[in-house]
Amino acid sequence: MVRSRRAQRPGSVRTTRRGRRAAAGVAALAVAGSLFAAAQPAGADSTDRAGGADRKDRGRTVDVQLLSFNDFHGNLEPPQGSSGQVTELQPDGSKKNIEAGGVEYLATALRDAREGNRYSVTAAAGDLVGASPLISGLFHDEPTVEAMNGLGLDVAGVGNHEFDEGLAELRRLEDGGDHPKDGSCREGRTFGGADFPYLAANVTEEKTGKPALDPVYVWKKRGVQIGFIGVTLEATPDIVSAEGVEGLEFHDEIETIDRYAKQLRRQGVESIVALVHEGGFPAASAGGAYNYDCDSPGPGAGISGPVAEIAEGTTASVDAFVTGHTHQPYACTIPDPEGNARSVTSASSFGRLYTDTTLTYDRRSGDIVRTATELPDAENHVVDRERPKAPDMTSLIEEWNALAEPIAAKPVGWVSGDVPRSGTESPLGDLIADAQLAHAGTLDESAVLALMNPGGIRADITYAASGGEGDGVVTYGEGFTVQPFSNTVNLTTLTGEQLLKVLREQVGGANEASPKILQPSAGLTYTLDFTKSGADRVVADSVKLDGQPLDPAAAYRVAVNSFLAGGGDGFPTLAEGTDPLVGGDDLAALETYLTANSSADEPLAPPAADRITVVGQP
Repeated sequence: MVRSRRAQRPGSVRTTRRGRRAAAGVAALAVAGSLFAAAQPAGADSTDRAGGADRKDRGRTVDVQLLSFNDFHGNLEPPQGSSGQVTELQPDGSKKNIEAGGVEYLATALRDAREGNRYSVTAAAGDLVGASPLISGLFHDEPTVEAMNGLGLDVAGVGNHEFDEGLAELRRLEDGGDHPKDGSCREGRTFGGADFPYLAANVTEEKTGKPALDPVYVWKKRGVQIGFIGVTLEATPDIVSAEGVEGLEFHDEIETIDRYAKQLRRQGVESIVALVHEGGFPAASAGGAYNYDCDSPGPGAGISGPVAEIAEGTTASVDAFVTGHTHQPYACTIPDPEGNARSVTSASSFGRLYTDTTLTYDRRSGDIVRTATELPDAENHVVDRERPKAPDMTSLIEEWNALAEPIAAKPVGWVSGDVPRSGTESPLGDLIADAQLAHAGTLDESAVLALMNPGGIRADITYAASGGEGDGVVTYGEGFTVQPFSNTVNLTTLTGEQLLKVLREQVGGANEASPKILQPSAGLTYTLDFTKSGADRVVADSVKLDGQPLDPAAAYRVAVNSFLAGGGDGFPTLAEGTDPLVGGDDLAALETYLTANSSADEPLAPPAADRITVVGQP
C-alpha cells in the first residue's frame, strides 16, 4: 500500500490528519500511475475494515443514499434577497417563494435525511469556496471548510472558484496549515484542513503532466464501494484570474471521465459517480421553479447546455452525475450511450437545496442497477428555515462572526430601497459601474466609461437590515458579499471599433450560447435585439456615449476590473487595450462611492437600469 501523493508533499499535515481518522479506515489505491484515496466512513466496524459484509446486508441489492449539493460559495449565514429564496411549483400550478439556505439549516437537513439509511454518502460538485461572504472570505474560507467537515461531507470535486487563490492555497485548504501571508486566523490555533478529499481529475501541472490533486476517491462501507471522479469545466482558465491557474492545464471533461472510469473498473470499482463542475439550464417552461419536471415530455427534455452534452457523451460506466456551476436546480434523467437511465442533478446554489439520489447497488456485480425504462430516484429538497438550526454550526458562525464583526458592521452607505442584481441590466450592476467610473476619474480624468461583468456581482443590496444596523444601511460586510474577489479597478484605452467589438462579445463568440451582458456606467446607451442571433444582437448604430455615436477611430478610456482586463469571461478584446493603469480595490471603490453619494437623511435611490434597451428576451 502506498501513501497518498498529498501526504508526501513537504510541509503537509495530511498524514497527521489521516492518522487521527485511522478508525475511518482510510487507504490508498495505485491506479495506472495515479493515486486514488479509498475511505471508510467514521464508525466503521471490523468487518468494514476487513472488506467484509455485515450479515444483515447480504441481500442481492442494497440502496445507497447519495446526498449532494454544489456552489455553496461560503454562505454560512442565510443568504439575503433573491439569493436566499427558491421558487416552488404548487399542485395548483401557482408558485411560492421559500426562504432557504444557511449552513445551520443545511446541516440539519442532511443529518435528518441520513436517518434510517445504512448506506449514505455526501458529495459536492465544486465551488464550495470562493466569491464568499465576509464571514468566510475574510478568513480565506477556512470557516467554510470547517463547516463542511462538521456537516459530514465525504468528497468534493473542484470548481473554478477553488482556484481563485491558486493551487497552493487550494492544497492548503485541503491539507491544513497557516496562511503563508496572514498566518493563523485564530491566535494559537492552526487550521486543520479538510476531512474530505478534493478531486480534480482534469487538472494537471504543466511541468510534470501529473494531476494537480487526486483524480478519484473510492467510498466503501460493508462491502459496498462507489468511485467518484471530480472534474471542473475545461474553460476554467477563461473565468479565473491568470494568477489563479498559473502552471495548470485543464482538459476535456468527457475524455477525462472516460479515462478514469476505465481505470476504476480495472481496479474492480464498477459503481461510479461523476462530480462535474459544469452545468445546464432548465427549460423556459420551468419558470424558475426548482421542482419542475425535467423529464417532460421525455427523459432529459427539460435541460440544455454543456452538462447535457457531457452526460450524453460520457461512457455508460458512469452511473450518475452531480453537477454545478450554473446555479440552476434540476433533477433530470439523460440516457447514457447504451440507452440506460442515468441521473443528472444540480442543487441550485448557496445551500438552498440538497439532492437525495437513490443508487441501487448490486452486490454480485458491484454495479448500480440501471435500465432503459426504470428512471433513477433523484429529487431536490428545499433547505427551508423552518427546521431547527444545527447547534454546532451556530457556534461555528458565532465564533467567526466575533472575529469579523468589527470590520463587517461598519456602515459604508445608505439606500432607499432594494438594489437587485437580477436582469439583463441590473440596478446593482449600474451602481457598481458608476462607482468604478468615479474611482477611475480620480486616476485619469479622461476616463469616460466603466463596464462590470455580471458574474462578479454575488448578491443583492437589500433595504431590510441583515443585523442590527437598521433598514437602508449598507455595511462593509454586505458590500464584501456583493464584491468578494479583491479585484482592482483598471484603466485601458480602446478604439471605438474595439469597444463595439467588446459589446458584441457579450452575445457572440464564447458567450453566444449564454450571453454575459456587461453592466454599463451612466452615459453608455444602446439596444440589444434578442430576436437576432450572435453579435448582430448589438444594434451597432444605437451605441452612443453621452448621446454621441461611437467614433470607430477615436480613443476611449475605459475602466474594468482586473479580471475583465485580462480578457476574462470571454472578452478577449479587453485584453488588447493600450496604456493600462492599475487602480485601487473594487470593493473600496464601491464603498467610497456609497459614502460620498448617500447619507442617512438622503439615501441613494437604486438606479433605474434603463441604459440598455432590450428587444425580446434572452
